[in-house]
Amino acid sequence: MAVKDLSLNFYENQITALLGPNGAGKTTILSMLNSQLLPTLGKIFVNGRDMQTELSTIRTEMGVCPQYDVLFENLTIEEHLLLFGALKMPTCPKKQLYQEVKQAIKDVDLFQHRLKYTCSLSGGMKRRLSIAIALIGNAKTIVLDEPTSGVDPCSRRSIWDILLKHRQGRTIIFTTHNLDEAEFLSDRIAIIQNGTLTCCGSPSSLKQKYGHGHELTLIKTNDLTNITQVTSLVQEYFPSAFLNKNTHTGLVFVIPGEVDAAMYKHLFQRLDNNLHPLHISGYGITGATMEKVGS
Repeated sequence: MAVKDLSLNFYENQITALLGPNGAGKTTILSMLNSQLLPTLGKIFVNGRDMQTELSTIRTEMGVCPQYDVLFENLTIEEHLLLFGALKMPTCPKKQLYQEVKQAIKDVDLFQHRLKYTCSLSGGMKRRLSIAIALIGNAKTIVLDEPTSGVDPCSRRSIWDILLKHRQGRTIIFTTHNLDEAEFLSDRIAIIQNGTLTCCGSPSSLKQKYGHGHELTLIKTNDLTNITQVTSLVQEYFPSAFLNKNTHTGLVFVIPGEVDAAMYKHLFQRLDNNLHPLHISGYGITGATMEKVGS
């Protein structure tokens, strides 16, 4: 997937998610950030350094976790981290390197498994090892391609905790097509569609700006519900509201714009007093979600 239009900044002490479906161009972006691919147009700067002219320095400060684990079956967890630690910190004294490895293993909760060969590890443990490899060496910029791909829910939550723990002092960038994951982890979300950046911001700001407002759901008691009467009642308080869904069980109205607490209060009072004549058994309100923003 070619990335056609992308002007994006990443910030220290923040986690940024590149969110989009398969084939959107997320992995292509990360491949350019970690120098596997070169951009055909434009420039990439990492901590103020031009990737085209200062790549060797950038690599000493960057940690990478690929989409698929790149591990050696005949090495243990500890040996992996000693190997990659030595590559990333060639001048590091041996004693300090061992301390760095020990801490990295503890950070990803693999210390009791440190002498196991990778061929005997579960998928979640391999993923945590790949993340430890990315973090070792005090890397300031961390890029992770779908770090929770293919792992069980417990391992996924463990990986979330690892990333949140190591946010301070680092710039962490990860890709995902999981909306819940992006919203939970990220300070900022960049939504990618067909190689193009469609929007970027904090989860709350994206929902506020691009979400479709609030949804008011009313539950029908029977088929006698007068849709015109209900619509008129809702639009009396929210003129821009419109009926989005009409099923045999209920009506769903979209109320665009920001919350007006007073108007909601008056509307709910009217509904409470007219449930029986309107043939409505109940109602509920929901806010904008990342699903709506992504769509």
